[in-house]
Amino acid sequence: MPRIEFAELPDHGRLWVFPIDRPLTSAEADRCLAVVDAFLARWAAHGAPLRSGRELRHGRFLLIGVDEDAESPSGCSIDALVNQLRALGDEMGATFIEHSPVWYRAGEGIVSVSRSEFKVLAGEEKVTPDTVVFDTSLTRLSELRAGRLEHAVRDGWHGRAFFRLAPKS
Repeated sequence: MPRIEFAELPDHGRLWVFPIDRPLTSAEADRCLAVVDAFLARWAAHGAPLRSGRELRHGRFLLIGVDEDAESPSGCSIDALVNQLRALGDEMGATFIEHSPVWYRAGEGIVSVSRSEFKVLAGEEKVTPDTVVFDTSLTRLSELRAGRLEHAVRDGWHGRAFFRLAPKS
């Protein structure tokens, strides 16, 4: 019973965003979710089941949430999740745990580049404050539900980091 529907998790719940370095095929997405579901069904912290859920967005972002009111994840339980995703990535020829690239929309696709490459693109005006980026640093479900996963550069830390825009008030 620990795995629940992602939408049932409380807004103040803990969130991890795992970007996937390439789009998953439909079959790969099904396999990914089956493996994650099996893991979440037995995921525990110090023997206590974690009330958790998952969602896959755009075939590129695996979202894992935990209701910390029921039980908080421990360092060991988080390590177990990361190790499971690392093993799944190895099996699928994909990476699930690389957070350093900047993820953004380019045309109809989602692209990732290093932060230094994104800075060059910003300097060349190939990306602008209006470019849609993905913030994989979110840690609360409320941030996700407020639309902060996918937003214009100007509306998040990317604007301050790459365009020296003043923070939103």
